Amino acid sequence: MMLMIYATTRCQSRCKHCHIWKKEEEMLSLEDIKKIMVSKCVTKNTVVGLEGGEFVLHPQANQIMSWFSDNHPNYTLLSNCLACDKVIDMVKAYGPAHLYVSLDGNKETYKQMRGVDGYDRVIQVVEAVKDVVPVSLMFCLSPWNNFDDMEYVVNIAEHYDVDIRIGIYGTMAFFDTTSDLLNAGTCGYCNNIPRNVKETDENYDFIALYDEWRAGRLRLPCQSIFSELVIHSNGNVPLGQNLDVIIGNIHERSLDEIFNSVETCKEQHKYSQDCNGCWINFHRKYDIVLFRNFEKILPKKIIECIYGKYQWSGSHDETYKHYFARIKK
Repeated sequence: MMLMIYATTRCQSRCKHCHIWKKEEEMLSLEDIKKIMVSKCVTKNTVVGLEGGEFVLHPQANQIMSWFSDNHPNYTLLSNCLACDKVIDMVKAYGPAHLYVSLDGNKETYKQMRGVDGYDRVIQVVEAVKDVVPVSLMFCLSPWNNFDDMEYVVNIAEHYDVDIRIGIYGTMAFFDTTSDLLNAGTCGYCNNIPRNVKETDENYDFIALYDEWRAGRLRLPCQSIFSELVIHSNGNVPLGQNLDVIIGNIHERSLDEIFNSVETCKEQHKYSQDCNGCWINFHRKYDIVLFRNFEKILPKKIIECIYGKYQWSGSHDETYKHYFARIKK
């Protein structure tokens, strides 16, 4: 199970692709988080992500990370690294299992897309902690950058020998992103994906299949909503990261009561089959890996008997393996 906690809306970035910095200040307290973490649906194997906004701006950031370090070390930190010294000190002091760092292009692209000149601070954090904790660079392909920027960030990851995770701009109500800008994104671009991306783990298929999804040819059941949870800074628990469907609020009911309720089960089963409404890495990478791996051991028809019909492309019978063999020709 994975649990993402958006602990605060505080953010010093001014991103064009995310407007959380315009929201009123909200945050979950350390006591709120402790109550979440005693839930039966949260186990020692649950990966907990701390983010915002910018998590390190939370007034109790040190206390929260200290608590996780002592009580649930299987947690990760997501950061824009603008408060670089603070991020470095906290990572070294509280040792998260992983650090995810946002980087969307070179110095000029970063400033244009994120509204602040923070590129050098990101690099400073990477250099300071890459040998302390595992680090991933998080690249988001958007209307404000391009494949040259993607290639650039992959090269940076290779230079520092750190992981790279690539996402694609999407619309989420919590971040106040705007749906009309999605059409300004990239489409019909499979042949333009940089060569170095094809050599990274869990990135190339996610990017290549975006075209199929945008065109309405790809449909995958959303199985991730059964095991991946999000909690917003106001306590709301959405059914999915991209869905404005709220299944409860942790200030009104416990997380166990929310997650295990009959109403939630009904919503999960409904949307797992009928949604297909986003292409964000938090959910769809899970689904790609799940069905890709099933196809290694089972015929597609058998998988569909269990999870319902799905398809990777305009041809219902085409498997993952056959699809990528075809587009790589």
